[in-house]
Amino acid sequence: MKRDFLLAPSLLAADILNMERSVASLEGEQDWLHVDVMDGCFVPNITFGPGFVSALRKTFPRETLDVHLMIERPERLLDDFLAAGADYVTIHAEVDHHIHRTLSRIRERGGKAGISINPGTSEELLRPLLPFVDLVLVMSVNPGFGGQSFIESVMEKVTMLSRWRTAGQYSYLIEMDGGIGKQNAAMVALGGTDVLVMGSAVFGTPEPARTLREIRTLVKEATDRA
Repeated sequence: MKRDFLLAPSLLAADILNMERSVASLEGEQDWLHVDVMDGCFVPNITFGPGFVSALRKTFPRETLDVHLMIERPERLLDDFLAAGADYVTIHAEVDHHIHRTLSRIRERGGKAGISINPGTSEELLRPLLPFVDLVLVMSVNPGFGGQSFIESVMEKVTMLSRWRTAGQYSYLIEMDGGIGKQNAAMVALGGTDVLVMGSAVFGTPEPARTLREIRTLVKEATDRA
């Protein structure tokens, strides 16, 4: 079964002092750029802010910027990230007490609304929200740091999300982030994932563009055979 898929390198693993060079090293082989925003509260790390997204937008005006907010009270910064040029803004189901309102606000301001869950959170939490999202991000590691090992049991969540999408005639994309690389990218895509986020598996290699090409070939061959 032929199915489209997207590759979204995570800038968390890029060279922060040479970000423009890191993105250029992808040689256009990426579909999206994934930006992990961490606040040191929801996750034990601090990374990028709206200013970084704004700089990306100015330097790479044609890129799809996929911004993942791993922060508490995301509603406080939605407008800043959207104004900075984020295309997709994803918030975590675990931290927002008024999540429907927040998702609606993203869409009202012209963004694509995403919802994410950690490995220990049931996908059932997402079911009432599926009509209101453009993307569902399943974390396949516990968020906070790159280079972690893939938690294979999360593939069951992708299976359910795929079934619900078909049954509800929804159009959201299913994205996965954490521990994905050459060794398992095809399996992740075959399981129903549309967008594969990869950090150190791409930027940690000598030739990131070549790595993306190899991963794309592996996934395409596997999905074409299925």
